[in-house]
Formats: sequence, C-alpha cells, structure tokens
Amino acid sequence: MFGLKERHKRQVTPWLYLALPLGLLGLLTYLPVANMFWYSTTSWDGLDPHKQSVGFHNYVQIAKNPEILHSLFNSIYYFGGAVVQISLALFLATVLSYGFKGTNFFKGFLVFPFLLNSVAVVLIFRYLFQGPGITSHAGGLDFLLQHLGLGRFVTQWLGNPHIVNFSLAGVSVWRYIGFNIVLFLGAIQSINPELFEAAQLDRANRWHQFRYIILPGIRRITALSLILAISGSIAVFEVPYIMLTGANGSSTFVIETVRIAFAENRVGYASALAVLLLGIVLIVTSIQRTVFKDEQVDLV
Repeated sequence: MFGLKERHKRQVTPWLYLALPLGLLGLLTYLPVANMFWYSTTSWDGLDPHKQSVGFHNYVQIAKNPEILHSLFNSIYYFGGAVVQISLALFLATVLSYGFKGTNFFKGFLVFPFLLNSVAVVLIFRYLFQGPGITSHAGGLDFLLQHLGLGRFVTQWLGNPHIVNFSLAGVSVWRYIGFNIVLFLGAIQSINPELFEAAQLDRANRWHQFRYIILPGIRRITALSLILAISGSIAVFEVPYIMLTGANGSSTFVIETVRIAFAENRVGYASALAVLLLGIVLIVTSIQRTVFKDEQVDLV
C-alpha cells in the first residue's frame, strides 16, 4: 500500500510543477491562436461588437490579391540572405574556434551588431544607402564607391525596385550574423577536444576536421538555424518597415498584415493572413525536420 502511494506521488508531482507554465502557455499562446482562427472566419473591423461570419471568404480573397502574393515572394530575398548569413557565420565561427591572437576581440567585434537596437541599425544603413535627406541618394556607400573608382556601381539602393530588396536583405545579414556566430561557436566548442587532437595525430587538415568532426557535431544547431532562417524570412518586419514602411516594392507579408488590420480596419482579413503565415511556417518546418532528421550523433 505504501509503495502504491509513493508511486502515485511520483507520477503526480511533475504535473503539479508543470500546471502553472502549461496554464500560462494555454492562456497566452493557444487560446489567442484559437481566437485568431475564429476572427479569420469573420468580417470584423476591430471595433464593432458584432462579428459577422463569412466562412472561408477571407482565404479566397487572399488567393486573388496580387499584393499579398508579391509580399510573400519578397521573402525569397531574405531567405537567400539568411543562407549567406548562416554560411558566413559558420565559416567565421570555425575560424574563431581554432584560436589565434586577438580571438576575443574579433568575437566581440562580430557579435556587436546583434546587440544594437533595430531602429539604430536601420538608421545607420539608411544614411549608408541614401544619405541624410529623404530625396538624397548620396549615401556613404556611394561616396565610398566613387572614391574607389567604382562609380559605375553607384545606384539608388533604396529607390530602385529591382535592388531595394537586396539592400534590405543585406541589412538583415549584417544585423543577425552575430547571433548565428554565437550559436555555431558554442556548438563547436562543446565538441570533445580529444577528437581534434586525434585528427591532428592522423594528419587531418583543417578541411577534414571541419567536414568529419565539426559538421556532424553541430548538425542540430545547423537545423535550428535553418528553421529560424525560414520562419524569420517569412515574418520579416522591422527592417523594411522602419526603412521604407514597405514602399517601393519592399512590403513583406507581415507589413501587409499590419496595414490591413490597423490602416484598413479589416481585422478578420488580417487574421486570415496571420493564420496563413502560421500554416506556412508549420509546413516548411515539418518538411525541414523530415529532410534533416534529428539523428543521434555520438562523437565522444
């Protein structure tokens, strides 16, 4: 009898500790998501106490809206920038992991952009691309190119619809590369150092160490970075909104959602966009987890 009580106590105790966080998770996450699903089937304007049900009409309208499709297409630029960002971060983290004179300085130097406020970063790059005036195109980048004899590359970095998204994606690369460096560097330093010592005894060069020791050892962190890159590229908001408020072909899916919800007061339609965004992220993440299966890697 005493043994049954102890076993029952051991089974119940973890749930007592989990009750509060699970309750908050349901209250602050799952309940609002369920509410958003309900809003997406209405024509609510955000003010009227009565919400008229319209079924899946909002979703049909999304498929017919070319602006929404174009804003979703703009995510490709940011995803391409995220791939470049991850590649550079992995390369720099690998170099820093080997250690050399001034390693600590370069660690802080490369991670520093991630510590800056997003508004400050956007203002810095706005001066770099465009200069102090709203209609000015003599930014710091153009000034540098002219003095290097590369005046033919001077262009309207924010004024040309064919270039603006490349420019904004470049800002995101500079802004978040430090975050990925921290992730990769921590993962590389957690690998058993005896593996590198054994590889050196076997006369393995740096490339072989990277390919056969580092890459398998950071597989899970690489998968995490890809998930964050995909979801982040679809949900880009800060950089294009603060820089241009989504003008000149730079509008993203989230910017369009915010504009429709608060500028046009079409909360039901905006909720349908949010549901679509959530569905895309879940689908892409599921595909990514299927392709990059979470295998157990034993390098110890």
